[in-house]
Amino acid sequence: MGEQQHVKFPQEVIDEYASLGVDLPALFSAGHLGTRMGVQIVEASADRVVGTMPVEGNTQPYGLLHGGASAVLAETLGSVGSMLHGGSSKIAVGVDLNCTHHRGARSGLVTGVATPVHRGRSTATYEIVISDEEGRRVCTARLTCLLRDVHTGDEAHVRGAGA
Repeated sequence: MGEQQHVKFPQEVIDEYASLGVDLPALFSAGHLGTRMGVQIVEASADRVVGTMPVEGNTQPYGLLHGGASAVLAETLGSVGSMLHGGSSKIAVGVDLNCTHHRGARSGLVTGVATPVHRGRSTATYEIVISDEEGRRVCTARLTCLLRDVHTGDEAHVRGAGA
């Protein structure tokens, strides 16, 4: 769980953010909460974001994956997709998250795959499917993010994401 994986970004995204001095792995990460939960983003583009999370350490009292943990994974992946869709001039802010839990998971890793449902100028909506290691659907989520323009001060916060 402590092993850091490297996110695969499209080259044009790497170039765009590098020209701004932005640390992509820090910016497109799960943040402090995701780090505590063991979330790893392994692939990221506006068309598809993939991430994993261990079940262990993220369970409710019955020993099943906590629904809130699934929500954290889903919102992380959908937000990353939305940020990549919006580009460096936009900030993605989640405004609606819906999660349907289909089955429990007691061990191993769950994998989330976020794909776009809608990508507009001011909003982006992603469907996130979370599956267990046997490929069985654990949760289906939908996240809508507002895409707002970067303002003065936002840029410093974005650039300092890894600090």
